[in-house]
Amino acid sequence: MKGLFSHIKPDALKKKDEKAAAEPENTPVAATDLEATESEMPDTENTETVDQQTNDNPQASDEVAEVTAHDGPRFSVGIDLGTTHCVLSYADLSKIDDEFSQQVMAIPQLTSPGAVEEKEQLPSFLYQAHEAELAEGSTSLPWAAKPDYLVGEIARNLGSKTPIRLVASAKSWLCHAGVDCKSPILPAEAPDEVERVSPFQATTAYLAHLREAWESLHPDAPLDEQDLVITVPASFDPAARELTVEAARSVGLDQAILLEEPQAALYSWIEKSHGDWRNYATCGDIILVIDIGGGTTDLSLIAVTEQGGNLELTRVAVGDHILLGGDNMDLALAYTVKAKLEQDGKRLEPWQIQALTHSCRDAKEKIFNNAEIDTIPLVVASRGSSLIGGTLRTELTREEVNRVLVEGFMPKVAASDRPITRTRTGLRTAGLPYAQDAGITRHLAAFLAKQQGAAVDLKDVNLPEHASFLHPTAVLFNGGVLKAQVLADRLMEVLNSWLKAEQAPEARLLPGVDLDLAVARGAAYYGYVRKGKGVRIKGGTAASYYVGVESAMPAVPGMAPEIEALCIAPFGMEEGTQEELPHDEFGLVIGEPVRFRFFASNTRRDDTVGTRLDYWADGELEELDEIEVTLPEEGRRPGEVIPVHLLAAVTEVGTLELQAVSQKDNGRWKIEFDVRAGEE
Repeated sequence: MKGLFSHIKPDALKKKDEKAAAEPENTPVAATDLEATESEMPDTENTETVDQQTNDNPQASDEVAEVTAHDGPRFSVGIDLGTTHCVLSYADLSKIDDEFSQQVMAIPQLTSPGAVEEKEQLPSFLYQAHEAELAEGSTSLPWAAKPDYLVGEIARNLGSKTPIRLVASAKSWLCHAGVDCKSPILPAEAPDEVERVSPFQATTAYLAHLREAWESLHPDAPLDEQDLVITVPASFDPAARELTVEAARSVGLDQAILLEEPQAALYSWIEKSHGDWRNYATCGDIILVIDIGGGTTDLSLIAVTEQGGNLELTRVAVGDHILLGGDNMDLALAYTVKAKLEQDGKRLEPWQIQALTHSCRDAKEKIFNNAEIDTIPLVVASRGSSLIGGTLRTELTREEVNRVLVEGFMPKVAASDRPITRTRTGLRTAGLPYAQDAGITRHLAAFLAKQQGAAVDLKDVNLPEHASFLHPTAVLFNGGVLKAQVLADRLMEVLNSWLKAEQAPEARLLPGVDLDLAVARGAAYYGYVRKGKGVRIKGGTAASYYVGVESAMPAVPGMAPEIEALCIAPFGMEEGTQEELPHDEFGLVIGEPVRFRFFASNTRRDDTVGTRLDYWADGELEELDEIEVTLPEEGRRPGEVIPVHLLAAVTEVGTLELQAVSQKDNGRWKIEFDVRAGEE
């Protein structure tokens, strides 16, 4: 491997696009977004704790009411950029009275050709219509006679009939490390005549629609002048976070910051309680946030402690990125129906399976939402010439839904069970890297066991010595999947069976969250928190981050140089702070292709800046995407080795900037983090 320092020897590398190279200090940096939770607060001391006076003292609320459009942004806006739906919520900061108040914006969108309606959710779908498919003028929106892309309800409706033209799950593709997220790869299985777009383009299209919709309804308050928070999964990898920020900037929303979705859900729960949340959360609680959306299962742990007589909320753990959610469930049902059809000698083509997946999604929701429905008929179109002869008819039953989804995705397992892994075949079709094991309860068991020591430093949290996993005392649900009561009930049943086996009290379910809208509402409330009011969740970086340092040992035939992991950003490093390693000198290779290796750990909480690891246990550190760059020479010889020390900073947005600072003349090089960019 080639790396950062002089004792890391360059070798022949495949060069990436030179745009991925690091630039001098005054060049914008595509930084690795680490945590994206709390931005710099005007009064950190007051916002780190629960501000009792804000809720109990009318005068404190009156101070908030004095915020006007002249003092700064008029609105706090939160955007949930979801896998299957986008939601926008906002609060008028100039009209805050005794309590924070907000509303979800009804988003104007096409529902069918020529029909515009306002809905609280914008489906995260993009449709590439055939040029002769839609009549002239039938795609007009209030702000555009002919929009660049068809997104939202019309895209989902048209795509259910012609799925080869439908772009779905762009958010999941955005964090797929194995693809170039700026290359036109979607729809993934579309024929050549269908124009493709990149996951980045699709994400940008959703944000552009939201911006235009907002400004059509609020012409005197441009979105780029408001406080704006966009949510991402807590487990989003650094490149996916940076791509989200870049997508926002590409539509003029440079001021956007990021917030983890599980934290946003908890913020929404706090806001909706109107100060009553203290009756549900007590000192010593560990709140488990389970967010199961369309694309991911996102797990977080938030501790409730006490400081100076006030309650504190601290996010103490984040789970791994698990590509497992509602999309997987719909696919599982589709393949169940496919197998049933094949038993009758009827074979389906790939495009028919895509259409069947959409039908199964609708049928599943009807079965879950209506206890009187036991069977939903399904019609699968085919390429036959006659209407009757060109369709296949079957059905989806409640028994199949329960067997596949409840028993398959929420199986009753022991706390000691772990996700099942299987040996992969050498070749596989292109697609998303879904979790190998669909058992969400097994992933939850592994997460709680891995984070057993997450709260060990918190004096108010006491875990019994015999505990084999961290015991949650409260649970907050989020995500559309858990609207199905049978799935929510099974999840609580399994979790409490683990707690009962270790003689621990049952976890209680926190009430009152709107599973579809909570994330956007929590993001808008976070804008209020950033004003120094309300309740702040402490967090900082969700993991410790390391850069690989290659040993200066002489070359040994057949033996690769040893690698140390150097900690550059410890767990919990706050936004708006920086750490310097002035006493650690390294050699920076200039003007030649070099390779950087980066690592992350969500279990090593005691490492400080400068900690070097020459050994780590399996699973303790996760290697991130490596970066290949050529650092600019700036008057120096190619291949010259410059003595440098390192400086790492976490920006207000939550991105990590790594700089190498010359020991001789204070020259600086910023290391750009790969965001899987490619030519558009």
